[in-house]
Amino acid sequence: MKITIITVVYNARQYLQYCIESVIEQDYKNIEYILIDGNSTDDSFEIAQQYKEQISILISEPDKGMYDALNKGIEMATGEIVGILNADDMLAGKDVISAVANLFRETNTDGVYGDLNYVDKNNTQRVIRKWKSTSSNPKDLAWGWMPAHPTLYLKRSVFQTFGSYSLTFGSAADYEFMLRLLYKNRINVQYLNKLMVNMRTGGMSNRNMSQRYKAFLNDYKALKHNEVKAAILALMLKKARKIRQFF
Repeated sequence: MKITIITVVYNARQYLQYCIESVIEQDYKNIEYILIDGNSTDDSFEIAQQYKEQISILISEPDKGMYDALNKGIEMATGEIVGILNADDMLAGKDVISAVANLFRETNTDGVYGDLNYVDKNNTQRVIRKWKSTSSNPKDLAWGWMPAHPTLYLKRSVFQTFGSYSLTFGSAADYEFMLRLLYKNRINVQYLNKLMVNMRTGGMSNRNMSQRYKAFLNDYKALKHNEVKAAILALMLKKARKIRQFF
């Protein structure tokens, strides 16, 4: 079973090395690694080129943002399973992809997701909060629950059937995508009880109050688009669920 991992990069030189090495050090060897650089103005692409022998597809060209670049990678993917690893994140252990592959084999599921730690961007041994997930029920998404998107691995056929990331939801494109799959179309997904990703704090939707407000509006837009009836309630509960991640 070939598993494709896609990393998109724009000016991420400080952390990119650790992201790449967490992929190439996996004990699961049937990995197609696609890295797409958005024409970075720092030396991100030069850093990636140092690993070109371990990267299946490596390109640098302008794009319309993160989700446009991800869509490019999905189009290029040839693996039966597709997952995403952000340029400043890391797979949490060398056996993560092996565990993902085993669960796909055992259950014949459409998707697998697991747990995520938010870590200090400079000291990744310091855990800020823990995203401990649970088994999925489509109704839970109407109550503010969602899986950790960076841990989500899907059959490539899911993208072919339901589409990729919409570019009309800003930073909530991943949220809209998961609502479309898990709530509206109710694909079969399985929870992997395992820490899969260490994610550095400071994502694009949380940089300042203006970005947070835009993220709030985009989340609401995603909920309404996917016909979640009590959208405001779902949004409030989605924010509230983050509180327990600190404990």
